[in-house]
Amino acid sequence: MWRKFPITQIGELAITSTRLAVLCSLLLWLLFALLGIFVFELALGTAVFGGLLATLLHWLSSLLHQLGHAWAARRTDYPMREIRLLHVLSTSIYPRDEPSLPAEIHIKRALGGPPVSMLLGLIGLGVGLAIGDGGGLWYLLAIFFGLENLLVFGLGAFIPLGFTDGSTLLEWWPKRGRA
Repeated sequence: MWRKFPITQIGELAITSTRLAVLCSLLLWLLFALLGIFVFELALGTAVFGGLLATLLHWLSSLLHQLGHAWAARRTDYPMREIRLLHVLSTSIYPRDEPSLPAEIHIKRALGGPPVSMLLGLIGLGVGLAIGDGGGLWYLLAIFFGLENLLVFGLGAFIPLGFTDGSTLLEWWPKRGRA
């Protein structure tokens, strides 16, 4: 399966990563640096530094999204036990011995991440607008952070792709109110 290793612990919530996530992070860094050079015409050093910062912002966004799920799960009394970085995304891991839960619990947990991401997206876009396009790298990073949170981790989370919050909602919404 996905070989994992620990990164840190937040209370009883483990943060782990797979080796593939490390490799994908290096590829993201390269991709962001190349975009900086060829699309935004940044100097090599600025593009490499900006690519690293964009990669770190990407993972921060993913973790904050998952922490939104963890907060919602804790409020249902059926908490997550782990956030795992898989490839370029992360996932919520719940206890294997978790009892069968009502649909409402699954829905509440699924709805924990997107609002956090949408708020971060609005903050990022607000910072970007405040900096203005004359802000160079910092402007680009703020806009990237804002758009990624708003469109990928916020609104995009509702697209039912089989592994997203939208898929969870699609599965459990019709089952509400059943014992």
